[in-house]
Amino acid sequence: MQQYKAPLDDIQFVLEHWLQAPATWQQMPTFQDLDTDLARQVLEEAGRFCTQVLAPINTSGDRQGCHYADGGVRTPDGFAAAYRAYVDGGWPALACDPAWGGQGLPQVLDAALQEMLYACNHAWAMYTGIAHGAYLCLKHHAPQWLQALYLPGIVSGEVLPSMCLTEPQAGSDVGLLRCAALPRTDGSYSITGSKLFISGGEHDLTHDILHLVLVRLPEAPVGSRGISLMLVPKWLEQGERNGVYCDGIEHKMGIKGSATCALRFEQAQGWLIGEAHGGLAAMFVMMNSARLHVGLQGLGHAEASWQSARDYALERRQMRAPKRPDSILASAADPIHLHPAMRRVLLELRVRSQGMRAIGYWVAHWLDLADAAAQPEQRQRAKQLAQLLTPILKASFTEQGFTLASKALQVFGGYGYTEEFAIEQTLRDSRIAMIYEGSNEIQANDLLLRKILGDGGKAFGLLLDELREEAVAGLVDEGAKRYAGRLLQVCTALEATLTDVQRVAACDAEYPYRAAADFLQLCATALLVFAWARAARCAMALEPGNPQRKEKLESADFVFDYLLPAFDSQLAAVQAAQASLAFIGSQT
Repeated sequence: MQQYKAPLDDIQFVLEHWLQAPATWQQMPTFQDLDTDLARQVLEEAGRFCTQVLAPINTSGDRQGCHYADGGVRTPDGFAAAYRAYVDGGWPALACDPAWGGQGLPQVLDAALQEMLYACNHAWAMYTGIAHGAYLCLKHHAPQWLQALYLPGIVSGEVLPSMCLTEPQAGSDVGLLRCAALPRTDGSYSITGSKLFISGGEHDLTHDILHLVLVRLPEAPVGSRGISLMLVPKWLEQGERNGVYCDGIEHKMGIKGSATCALRFEQAQGWLIGEAHGGLAAMFVMMNSARLHVGLQGLGHAEASWQSARDYALERRQMRAPKRPDSILASAADPIHLHPAMRRVLLELRVRSQGMRAIGYWVAHWLDLADAAAQPEQRQRAKQLAQLLTPILKASFTEQGFTLASKALQVFGGYGYTEEFAIEQTLRDSRIAMIYEGSNEIQANDLLLRKILGDGGKAFGLLLDELREEAVAGLVDEGAKRYAGRLLQVCTALEATLTDVQRVAACDAEYPYRAAADFLQLCATALLVFAWARAARCAMALEPGNPQRKEKLESADFVFDYLLPAFDSQLAAVQAAQASLAFIGSQT
């Protein structure tokens, strides 16, 4: 049985070389006391918690699942104890404001923690994954008295939140929701209605659960403009049980240790967060954080898949490899990692996982700059880039998490299809991430129509500036020149494609919707190229004997030789979307 190992060497490479985060922290008053040694210590402790506490209960949690009875949910054995250890370690407070009991560390360190949590135990991490988004939502939109009452508990981990959006008739289209809120005389509201697919809507990890619920107020406008956000605790301040009830849990394909609940609100007492009818603006603070975390789920699945496939391929012997290294003694069969078909799969698993890590942490780093950069213009630029990159990260990472898990399972052959190896659970667990927190199709539409066409391509121009800046830096480095030149070509093609998309969209309103998915994948490939162009340049600066130098350059070669050609096919797909699609089925 393979054992997950926290990829600390590559995490440190990304933070210290690719991002040069410690140098940036020194320029940000909020993080000036954070140095490389402290960051490494935090990451080592995070890795220890994930591998020693969470990984051992991943398989057992999947097989046992959650148990529902009499309106309550019992999580798998060990989940509650693991949560107590998580709280005792101070992990909920990692990236929260010290004013509310947080540790005030950068979100990029929290991103590394989240990657490891999801790689080790996705189902367990579902209970904690929404907490930081809820903290941000209340911090930015809740009245001060509600902040004082509930923020310390979220930061300490004493309470866990849930996000209640979906209803039977209202999935991606939240404008169809019916859950109603009526004002009470004391300034609170009475909430009545039903929600489903609520992760962590009921559990036994904490006594209280804070539900953030989308509702309609009386005389609210139709559609999404008539939605308000309420905070509805499971327990009221006086110690009374609120009118929130769990009617059951879903029986799912994966993440079986995560309680996915159907909730019923019967005149439950709640309080308005943000402005009346402005619930989506408040909720999107939470959802954007959640979408980053879901992207990191894809990264966690990719890393776990890579490690599992690599370890198995080193052990499993089948046939003679056509080109054997001299170090391999003559035998009837070789480890399958020597066979070209397996080498290609394993290299793709490695380079995509490590490339995703660089881009995922880059987005988290932009969020840190958006909050704490010294100059207002720096903060605004960082905010624009983080918002632009989030849908790309969510959609492309989750798709890669599933695709790479499937490719890793192929390395195991028939054994991968059995419960004996963890890869079959990784494959099942990874599939949901492409659906929730806004399906990947929604993310593609959000990227192209809202984030790019919606602002005339300004934020996209900032992204191209970042990619071109890397290309220019690489062109003056003899060892990195090859990669930089190709990256520059990618930038030119992206800019021309956007101009073409804008031209066609002006006379065909549906075209951006047809092209959105392929355009997002085009951007994802460009970001992979960017990640490895910079990784190669950073690797050239390492000592010649450093094994990371050789590995990174080999990986960059693989990306530019084997994976970059996909950019041309994705480019062709965006152009092909200019042709209309036929309607399927009868028209009435």
